[in-house]
Amino acid sequence: MKTVQLDYGLAKMSVDLPDSSVVVTYGETYRDPPLVDPVATTRAALDRPLEMPTLRELAGPGKTAVIAFPDRVKGGAHREAHRRICIPMIVADLLAGGCRLEDISLVCAQGLHRRNTYEEWLWYLGADVVDPFWPDRIVNHDAEGPDLLDLGTDEMGNSVQTNRRVATADIPILVGHCAANPYGGYSGGYKMMVTGLAGQKSIASHHTPKTMYREDWLGGGAKSHMRSQFKSIGEAIVERTEKAFFTIDAVLGQKGEILDVKAGRTEAVEKATWPLADKRSNIILHDLDAPADVLIMGLPRDFHYGPGMGTNPILMSLGIGVQYSRCFKALRPGAAIIALSWCDGWFNPGWFPSYEDTYTALQNYDTPQDFLASEAAADLSHDNEYCFSYSNGYTYHPFHAMSMTSGGSVPFKWCSEVYLVGAQSPGHARGMGYKTLPTVHDALKDVVRHVGKNPRILCTPECFSGGMAVNVASR
Repeated sequence: MKTVQLDYGLAKMSVDLPDSSVVVTYGETYRDPPLVDPVATTRAALDRPLEMPTLRELAGPGKTAVIAFPDRVKGGAHREAHRRICIPMIVADLLAGGCRLEDISLVCAQGLHRRNTYEEWLWYLGADVVDPFWPDRIVNHDAEGPDLLDLGTDEMGNSVQTNRRVATADIPILVGHCAANPYGGYSGGYKMMVTGLAGQKSIASHHTPKTMYREDWLGGGAKSHMRSQFKSIGEAIVERTEKAFFTIDAVLGQKGEILDVKAGRTEAVEKATWPLADKRSNIILHDLDAPADVLIMGLPRDFHYGPGMGTNPILMSLGIGVQYSRCFKALRPGAAIIALSWCDGWFNPGWFPSYEDTYTALQNYDTPQDFLASEAAADLSHDNEYCFSYSNGYTYHPFHAMSMTSGGSVPFKWCSEVYLVGAQSPGHARGMGYKTLPTVHDALKDVVRHVGKNPRILCTPECFSGGMAVNVASR
């Protein structure tokens, strides 16, 4: 037997699996490409941008510049994180080109995530980045605010919205991270612009079942309907604002290390960064000679969206859904999932105030898709109190719960069974559609009804706590 340490609440749980199980671990199953000097690589990218002039050439007296950067959910807070390195360089180039410091602003492109406090910005950006712009020229994007620019619909019918401050600057700049993302291939590029700087209506064009229930949403591939939506909306923003957005993206490693940096026109940066990101992010499991029958994972209490993600049943489901997406190409049709989670029904109302009401409303519908199409879901998504709390406090937008419900319900479309093991409040797990059992051993005994005896097992113990996750496929 193999003993594997799975995330479980605030600790780990030892689980014994058959010797034939394929366990994905960094350093054994895969390794990152070689690291680079992050400062020199960033400097080279800014000095030789793709299909655009340098920032020094774009800058000039009286010109305004806005630097949009991702929130704390991705990219890390270490001293050599992409944001920390590139923003001071960007500012220095703009000043050298003739811009005044008071004409440069920073916008956190957090989309529907909670706003960042000053202390949080200090934590992941550093005081040298934050203090020259605090308090008036470093701001959080507001998906409900008056600075939201509505540009109609694109050729695909998607809503096109963006941040007015960014789009009306003389020099709009996008700082992004190119890393594997089950939401449309890779972060960064047009995804950074389209999700981080949008409003609820635009995000609802793609973070819904009509996009997320498609088979091409699975596997983390760059070619999907969702990615086409990102590109279409992004191109519409560029065309209708008549702005050339200067993008600077870093390809990230396991712990947010910089593997490469490219700068310039957004589409050119995507084309230049995706090959290395693909090499780093898409892994062939040579020990898995046929697609696996069962996926096993553990969820910590706290991960990327915040505290309680592994106890809040909707966010817990999203975690399971996106990991299923990452492993889709390594799993057989009708595979089963066994997920280990504390799941005690703590919704963390301080960060996610709309989630408990969303969960309660969901129970009145036969399927998540029925609920998400209902007036009840629409009313919750536009609830004045929750929207006010998002814009003026430090909470997630109420539509965020709807998009998470969409992603979290994806496995039930494709899997024969999804087990939730170790729940402290099994009723909350069953309310999301899971079959609850006390142990992984119990689930492995039951799963043979769906996938047969001696199932091929794929286990991903580090997918949430081990750093930047990867997409996997069988050989």
